[in-house]
Amino acid sequence: MNDSGHFAGGDGTRAVRAGLPQPVKYEPTLPGPVFAAHFHLPGEPTGPYTYGRDENPTWTHLEAAIGELEAPGRDGVETLVFASGMAAISSVLFSQLCAGDTVVLPSDGYQVLPLVRAQLEAYGVEVRTAPTGGDAQLDVLDGAKLLWIESPSNPGLDVCDIRRLVEAAHARGALVAVDNTLATPLGQRPLELGADFSVASGTKQLTGHGDVLLGYVTGRAGEPMTAVRRWRKIVGAIPGPMEAWLAHRSIATLQLRVDRQNATALVVAEALRQRPEVTGLRYPGLPGDPSHKVAAQQMRRFGCVVSFTLPTRARADRFLEALRLVDDATSFGGVRSTAERRGRWGGDAVPEGFVRLSVGAEDPEDLVADLVRALDESAD
Repeated sequence: MNDSGHFAGGDGTRAVRAGLPQPVKYEPTLPGPVFAAHFHLPGEPTGPYTYGRDENPTWTHLEAAIGELEAPGRDGVETLVFASGMAAISSVLFSQLCAGDTVVLPSDGYQVLPLVRAQLEAYGVEVRTAPTGGDAQLDVLDGAKLLWIESPSNPGLDVCDIRRLVEAAHARGALVAVDNTLATPLGQRPLELGADFSVASGTKQLTGHGDVLLGYVTGRAGEPMTAVRRWRKIVGAIPGPMEAWLAHRSIATLQLRVDRQNATALVVAEALRQRPEVTGLRYPGLPGDPSHKVAAQQMRRFGCVVSFTLPTRARADRFLEALRLVDDATSFGGVRSTAERRGRWGGDAVPEGFVRLSVGAEDPEDLVADLVRALDESAD
């Protein structure tokens, strides 16, 4: 720990120490969850904990931990946790925008964004969209109040030059939010790239066990984050203390999980690249990937998700059914590998045979063998 109270070590050291309170004799290193709707509050309500919808000690530790990962060594940064990733996303969009404003969203982002667009437009907000790849959002920035970036995009894994877009947006007076879910703060730090908000679903690789719904927003302290906090209070989209505690506990293994899963994802991508029936293979860490050059300039790790397309819907379904080490499930980032045919949801502009594979913590050789066997067995 340096003189300012920040940990100056590597990602692993930071992950296992982040957000822990000062040690007290006979007290646990990570206090258990605080279940409280209200607190003792005699006299004037000047303390930090007054009512369970506003603050909770378990949130405080988790928010400190996430802040140390998203913006290590930086003061004046605030983190707020939410009940889900969509609660966090909504808090930024709906706290910063009002009727007559313009927002720029990715046209290839998370599949719930079209629902968000419809709601924003119902409130009188103009919504413009452009793809993530090629920094296409630059072309529709003029007059926008907020630029929403998703890089890498989900599920297509395109990457944009975040620094470039941030500079262009700020020059036009717009705020910038980056969905950092797929990268995690160990892969990418949007605030260091100039963004005003880093937003993520903690449901995914941040917690990594598929047993917690959580979201968060990290941003510079000031009116924009004050508005996000006010929105959380109004809507009440708060996490339960048990979920917050589980998330904090899980962060301790984040660096171990991320390094294992990312390394295996590259091995998997290399193996899939050799298969003639696989097309449209995307993984930002793959040297031949269209996004690799830009990704390597702003990402320290490339994520655990690999996407590709099989010739037909039926082939993709047979492939998924043949897998033994990979669960056919939605979401991503967990220690157990998952995969799904994204077209079954109807919200992504992807081919019918498009598969999103989330690489878990299994042994790489076992996982590759399972994928290759399933490809062989699912052939026509």
